[in-house]
Amino acid sequence: MTEQTKFLNFLKTEQVDFVDFRFSDMLGQWHHMSFPQNAVTEDVLDEGIYFDGSSIAGWRAIHESDMVMKPDLSKYTLDPFSAQKTAIVICDIYDPQSGNVYERDPRGIARKAEEHIKKSGMATTAFFGPEAEFFIFDNVRFGLQKLSSFYEIEADEFPSTNRRALEVSAHGHRPQPKGGYMPVGPLDSLHDLRAEMVTTMAEMGLEMEKHHHEVAPAQHELGFKFGTLLETADHLQIYKYVVRNVAHTYGKTATFMPKPIFGDNGSGMHVHQSLWHNNTPLFAGNGYSGLSETALYYIGGILKHAKALNAFTNPTTNSYKRLVPGYEAPVILAYSAQNRSAACRIPSAKGEKAKRVEVRFPDPLANPYLGFSAMLMAGLDGIRNKIHPGEPVDHNLFEEVEIARTLPTVCGSLGEALKALQEDYQFLLEGDVFTKDFINTYLTYKWEEVHTYNMAPHPIEFQKLYSL
Repeated sequence: MTEQTKFLNFLKTEQVDFVDFRFSDMLGQWHHMSFPQNAVTEDVLDEGIYFDGSSIAGWRAIHESDMVMKPDLSKYTLDPFSAQKTAIVICDIYDPQSGNVYERDPRGIARKAEEHIKKSGMATTAFFGPEAEFFIFDNVRFGLQKLSSFYEIEADEFPSTNRRALEVSAHGHRPQPKGGYMPVGPLDSLHDLRAEMVTTMAEMGLEMEKHHHEVAPAQHELGFKFGTLLETADHLQIYKYVVRNVAHTYGKTATFMPKPIFGDNGSGMHVHQSLWHNNTPLFAGNGYSGLSETALYYIGGILKHAKALNAFTNPTTNSYKRLVPGYEAPVILAYSAQNRSAACRIPSAKGEKAKRVEVRFPDPLANPYLGFSAMLMAGLDGIRNKIHPGEPVDHNLFEEVEIARTLPTVCGSLGEALKALQEDYQFLLEGDVFTKDFINTYLTYKWEEVHTYNMAPHPIEFQKLYSL
């Protein structure tokens, strides 16, 4: 029985009304097209669905706009948010002229990264486990016009809410700034909402492990089990979809912006990584903190290429409002066992199979297909060229400022990250995982974001400069 036949049988057995075909753009945003169940045939599944690629940012020009999304029938689940019973199918993007995977398709890049690791002979599998933080607000308003710009955020957990005359939520139990890490209720006011997110994700195929309140008021984190690079990137797309939609059904709004709140912790996405050869973990050894030489070289590659990686792992202007000292963001390019102030941490782990590296500077606005692939390529470059990361730094770099000043840091702005990528991208081209065309297109698109940001006046400029 073919995959197509199995899928069509699933649609009939589950009495599915619609099939929602989805793909990710360069920024990591999901796009979709829905078909009634009776319009989904073996021919459609085999040939794919044509769409206008010129309407997707950074993709095709208008004169060559036809593109095809082909469903990956190993990746489908039911959509818990649709009124009509709907199956979600994740797709890859193909060029209809050549019949090849489209080189600007982020999921296609992730596929090539997984193929490259096998061809390289350095490993057979790369495992990734992200920890994506997010905020949940009650109301958000924002706008940018020629003569005005503003944003305003409201959340019941903000301490400032105590000053407002409210008919409800006048209970006084609210986390203080930097004081929200894992309290019980009523300080943790959204336990039940997070629990619904967890159960919904589990229904959609994620193996869930935890949920808790994070450090800042209104900040949260859920955890799901690690997996292969492509599988985990798919799961992170589902994770974001569920977080936003469950919050929406509760009359709230969720964001993965790294730094939506001034003066408090931002949202990061620590990414645990390990390499295996068949059933053998390659990061376990007799070196520092139980690491192998392979693991140390992998860290060396991450640290060497970190500034170029920032263009993918911290891909927005807002990302660099988080990457500043004083708010638990790991800006120092060092590695350490357990030390959360270092960019690379080796978590405590029981047994060789749990030995891994945690890269702490990424944030949750990273396109997971691109961010994971880029980090893998940097790590493999470290192994290939035996790039040793130097001595570990087992100091609290948030407090020991004099030591921190002597160490290299991540980029301080998106512009700096894009310049770093322009100067350091050869490691991404190995195995044709990334192409020069993709990198140049990505750079062009992201430079537009930088220029727009730089040209827009900011309220703090009026506050500091208006009367000078």
